[in-house]
Amino acid sequence: MKKLVLVGGGHAHLFVLKYLLEHHLEGVQITLITPDYFQIYSGMLPGWIAGHYALENIQIDLRPWVKAAHATLMLDTMVGVNADSRSIRLVSGRVIQYDLLSLDTGSETNISGLEFIGKRLLPVKPLSNFIGTWPRLLDEIQKKPDYALVIVGGGAASVEIAFSVHFAMQKVNTHAKICLVFSETGLLASHPIKVRQQITERMQRLGIQLISHRVTGVENGVLLSNGHTVVADVVIAATGAQPPDWLSTSGLILSNDGFIAVDAFQRSVSHANVFATGDVCSRQDVSVTRSGVHAVHAGPFLAKNLCAVLSDHVLQSYQPHRSPLYLISCGDQYAVASWGKFSYRGYWVWRWKNYIDRGFVRKFSRSLQ
Repeated sequence: MKKLVLVGGGHAHLFVLKYLLEHHLEGVQITLITPDYFQIYSGMLPGWIAGHYALENIQIDLRPWVKAAHATLMLDTMVGVNADSRSIRLVSGRVIQYDLLSLDTGSETNISGLEFIGKRLLPVKPLSNFIGTWPRLLDEIQKKPDYALVIVGGGAASVEIAFSVHFAMQKVNTHAKICLVFSETGLLASHPIKVRQQITERMQRLGIQLISHRVTGVENGVLLSNGHTVVADVVIAATGAQPPDWLSTSGLILSNDGFIAVDAFQRSVSHANVFATGDVCSRQDVSVTRSGVHAVHAGPFLAKNLCAVLSDHVLQSYQPHRSPLYLISCGDQYAVASWGKFSYRGYWVWRWKNYIDRGFVRKFSRSLQ
């Protein structure tokens, strides 16, 4: 029996399970290792924060897919990989051997410089921790008239969270304040100038304070690079991604920024029996931003390539779109579309995004009987 081990219940591995369901492989033992029964669809997290979705609307139960794919589900967390000995180590202490390994574990939130905030710091990832904490925070916001919340980060994720948090806060506490702090590179630096202007203007109209400074965490909030302190009851870190610690001792060749270096097949450039997709890896042949958009698009190719390796078939390369479509939600069922040099906005854009997001969750939530 060949051992195929999937680590992480991310977007791409949903496509792998679906493909394995449709193309049953003889003589292959399949194991999915993930810390939870459910995958949270990250694209709908801002809508959940704003109150547009219930939790069950944004999560996918992995168990029926694992069962239908004739796989084994193991609730655990990987803490180490030895690519040379073909083994992984779990937080439970177990060591699992593999013949073929696929990693879709995601990245970690980079909180370097923010550690001194202590208990007031809330990183967006892991999503399970954020989701478990947010309802309690919203209750605190409702009880404290002068509640102050700071979000650190300048990408699309931080913008969506700022809008959704503001929308949720205004429903329970009209005097609460929110501040978005980002580096000197600017807000949404990789997006068209028109998108950045539209987002900035909308935030200013809503009263969201925008500050462009490097920050350091302090006990009562964040210290700006100009020496001023922004006091906060809680600081949400929606900063850039950083590689998991276990990658540094994995034996895999890593990219310059510390992620798994992969080729056009999403395969490790150093170990042909290791594949990776999503935020945990970096393509070496093309420049790809870390986004759930690419993880979803790469999923079907990953599925075919894993089966191709096991069946001695030809692999297929995944060519990312040069200008992927980003639909940025703005809290009150309003959204901005960013696509290459083009930009669109309106409530119809949010309905478009809602249709796409609900369709993805529905696709993997249908009955498999």
